[in-house]
Amino acid sequence: MKLVVGVQKRFIQNIYWTISLLCFFFLLNSCAIDTDKKVLYFAHSLPTTHPVHKGIVAMKEGLEKKSNGKLEVKIFPDGQLGTEREVLELLQIGSVAMTKVSAASMSNFAPAYQVTSIPYLFRDRDHLFNVLEGDVGKELLESSSAYLLRGLCFYDAGARSFYAKKKPVKTPQDLDGMKIRTMNDQMSVDMVNTLGGSATPMAYGELYTALQQNVVDGAENNIPSFVTSNHYEVCKYYTFDEHTMVPDVVVIGTKFWDTLNEQEQAWLQEAADESVEKQKQYWKETVAENMVVLKKANVEFLYPDKTQFSIKVTPVMEKMMQDEKMKKVIEKILAE
Repeated sequence: MKLVVGVQKRFIQNIYWTISLLCFFFLLNSCAIDTDKKVLYFAHSLPTTHPVHKGIVAMKEGLEKKSNGKLEVKIFPDGQLGTEREVLELLQIGSVAMTKVSAASMSNFAPAYQVTSIPYLFRDRDHLFNVLEGDVGKELLESSSAYLLRGLCFYDAGARSFYAKKKPVKTPQDLDGMKIRTMNDQMSVDMVNTLGGSATPMAYGELYTALQQNVVDGAENNIPSFVTSNHYEVCKYYTFDEHTMVPDVVVIGTKFWDTLNEQEQAWLQEAADESVEKQKQYWKETVAENMVVLKKANVEFLYPDKTQFSIKVTPVMEKMMQDEKMKKVIEKILAE
């Protein structure tokens, strides 16, 4: 009986959320009617204190200045309009214009993005952005247009590392038997499982409670996300193994993009490109500030021999290279 009631309750909640969202979009559209102005609704899942949100604000300001107010951006942070996947689907149907998502989330829509999640593919930050701002990056951004999602630029999302609640992770062996939350991305799951952990895909918004209640033993993410999510309150061990450097992607739905004329498209692309350097600086500043916060909170930092981790996850890259197209891209990145 309890199960039936629970199912009915979730069903009613889903209906309520759907109706509320439809009403919300109706209100947005009714407020956006202006023959001299186009409004771009930009939804994402991060808090306003995050350096990526600050980069989005820089893009908004740049676009509105370039267009003399003809193009206006309204930002909806904190997952107000749904998860990354849900917002990408809203872009595809034209209900929302833009978003920022992890390249890992994009790979669920445009497979070419999987290459950005391969562990230890990028040697360092300079290597990463040499690739992203070169031919490979342009090809990736263009590849998603076939799925109604046009990539505009990449934002710095740092390096992802493990953090744990009960014990430090010094070697891959320390992950044995540990339940590690991952993104809902096959590459992330394969990486954790190959290292010996037990990958547990889970929505980011559910993770804090899951850590508190020992549903998972740890997770992996960058320093700003570790801090803004308050996961450091629960997990006191952060290991700088830096297994992946998965960038964020600024995306516009092709349905909205096609409503812009050539000049408006040029303004938007220019504003996105110019915001990249500002966002990188915001990222550096935020990491420095966050490290101070974590030290005061008595978080223990560990700096392991990354070679142990990179060797153990070699099968993940080898599996990807079985695809001839992916192999060519990987070889091009390694040669950069």
